[in-house]
Parts: sequence; structure tokens; C-alpha cells
Amino acid sequence: MSSVVSEPAILHQVAIGLGERSYPILIGSGLLGAPACWRDLPAAPAAMIVSNSTVAPLYLQRLAGALQGRFRKVHHVVLPDGEAHKDWATLNAVFDALLAHACDRKTVLFALGGGVVGDMTGFAAACYMRGVPFVQVPTTLLAQVDSSVGGKTAINHPLGKNMIGAFHQPVRVVCDLDTLATLPARELSAGLAEVIKYGPIADMGFLDWIEEHLAALLARETGALAEAVRRSCEIKAAVVGQDERESGLRAILNFGHTFGHAIEAGLGYGEWLHGEAVGCGMVMAMQLSRGLGLVDDALVQRVTRLVRAAGLPVQGPRLGADRYLELMRVDKKAEGGDIRFVVIESPGRAGVRPAPEPLVREVLERCTA
Repeated sequence: MSSVVSEPAILHQVAIGLGERSYPILIGSGLLGAPACWRDLPAAPAAMIVSNSTVAPLYLQRLAGALQGRFRKVHHVVLPDGEAHKDWATLNAVFDALLAHACDRKTVLFALGGGVVGDMTGFAAACYMRGVPFVQVPTTLLAQVDSSVGGKTAINHPLGKNMIGAFHQPVRVVCDLDTLATLPARELSAGLAEVIKYGPIADMGFLDWIEEHLAALLARETGALAEAVRRSCEIKAAVVGQDERESGLRAILNFGHTFGHAIEAGLGYGEWLHGEAVGCGMVMAMQLSRGLGLVDDALVQRVTRLVRAAGLPVQGPRLGADRYLELMRVDKKAEGGDIRFVVIESPGRAGVRPAPEPLVREVLERCTA
């Protein structure tokens, strides 16, 4: 358990508007151990905290202590850490724990960890007894600005990332910025990839802000992190509120992900962090957008410089164009085997469209080493 405990302070609150399934995102410091953050959750006799072997020693007891006054029993299950474990076997460990403790359909699950824990806990919540409530408690920057928000839950398959899952919205997201103090520098940079993406796809003013405050973000200044999480969540909330199940607009949030998921699957899950692959994938997507005549070289270079300055790779692994194309055809945006890419149609506006294979091969040749 971390020895640093700050006074709780909710700095920002963002609402996800989905009718009866609307929920708040709380952003602040010292929230993990604050009973007020958990007081009005659904009534239930038991809670189950799902965490991993890295995060649990730091924060599980603090969260469990805060939940004691709300639930008669607070159980927990600790999973192995890493993208390589985002699979059926690990998911079954969650079901094993729920059944071993005779958890019923009112049991509230708490996802305490990064994107892998959040995705698997959400998927388990969607499946257990055909659906139980869950709360996202993201402890990485990437999870706080992206994966904990919007209800997309999944596990990986050897042939494709996040290909088996369900839409299942949390009842709350609690982003305690204090948990970012223990985040390795590499993980912090990975999270910045998902922050950066919101600029080119939706808000060039936010891109300006990121460039101006990148040093503060890398130094983990609370004010800068709070603003980055707030604005990222606002943009994602606006998109999810219009297109919850990714039938159209929501696909723009996958900017850089078609290339990035191919990198992750091609190298083996966990070799590159998700955010590293997305950062590199954004550079590839920018090059593709320029090749389609949608943006100029100045914007391509601007995004590339920012990705590099955030500590992320801008050259992908040389898997070979054929292998990239094979993997990208398994992407969820593909239709009838035709690859569709999120491209920047103009600064601050994205769209989804196919691209000529010769151009895609040219981009892969230029952007891999």
C-alpha cells in the first residue's frame, strides 16, 4: 500500500450522457480512500475488487477500506499483470472468484488497475449472471483518459486484439490522479498517446495546449494531469453520447489503432505497450492522411514531433507489409475483409475510409524500421 495519502479533492466531474445508463467521471486527488466517492453506489451485500499483481500491493487495501462502510463483504481477486494475460484463462479467474464467494447479481465489481484490468473486469461484469454493475477505478493515464470511459470491454484473441467482448457501461469512473505517481515513465508516455489523439480528431486547441504543457505532463504536475484527463474525457463523453456502440462517429476514437493493433498482435501482446503502438500508429495514420491528399506535411510533422517528444516510437517494427495487411484485415472496422482507416480529413476532424493498398504499403515502408 502506498504511504502517500492526500486530502480528497474532486477537481473535475464529467458526465457521460446515456439516458438511464448515464454516469459521472470523478477526477481528483485522494479519491481512492474517500468514502464519499462510493457512498451512493448501487446497494449490494458484497463487492469484488479486481486488480493485478502490480497495482494490488499499492492500492487494494486503501480502496477496500473505503468500501467497508458501504458493503458487508469486500472480496478481491488479483490477476497477473500485462497484456499477455488479457485472455480467457485470466477472465475465468474472475468468474472463479465470484462463484467461490457465492456472489449474486447485485454484487458490484471494481476494476482497480489499467486498461487490461478495466477491460476484463467490465467483460466479466457483462457476462456474470448476464450482467452485474461495475465501477472503473483506473490507475494509469491511458485508462483514465480512454479505456475506462465508454463501456467497451473485451479480451484479446491470438489473431486479433479486443475481438471478443461486449458493450457494458460502468456505473461510475473514479480517476485518482495520485495513482499516477507510481506509474513507470514508460506507462506515462503510453498514456500520453491517447491524450494526443484527441487533438487531431476533435480539438486543435487542445493539441496546442498539449504542446505547451507537455513538460508539465511528463513531470506529473497535478494541475496539468487534471486538465488533460478532464478534456480527454469531455471529448470522449461527447462522442460516446452520440454513438455508444460504434456504429459511426465513435470509430474516430480509434485514430492510430488500426496500425497500432497490428503492431501489438504482430510482435506478441505485451512487447510494445498499447499506447506505444497507438502513438506509432498515429504517425502512420497521419502519413496515410497526407497520401490521400487530406492534410499537409506541416500537420504530419507537427503530430510526429509531439509523439516523439512524449517519449513514444514513431517508427514501427518491420513485420513486412503483407503481415501488417493480414493483421489489419482482422480489425473491427474492416468490412468484408476491406481495411478501413481512421484518417484526419482536416485539422480537428476525423473520418473513416478505405485506402488504396499501394498507398498503405508505401506508408508502411516509410514508417517501419
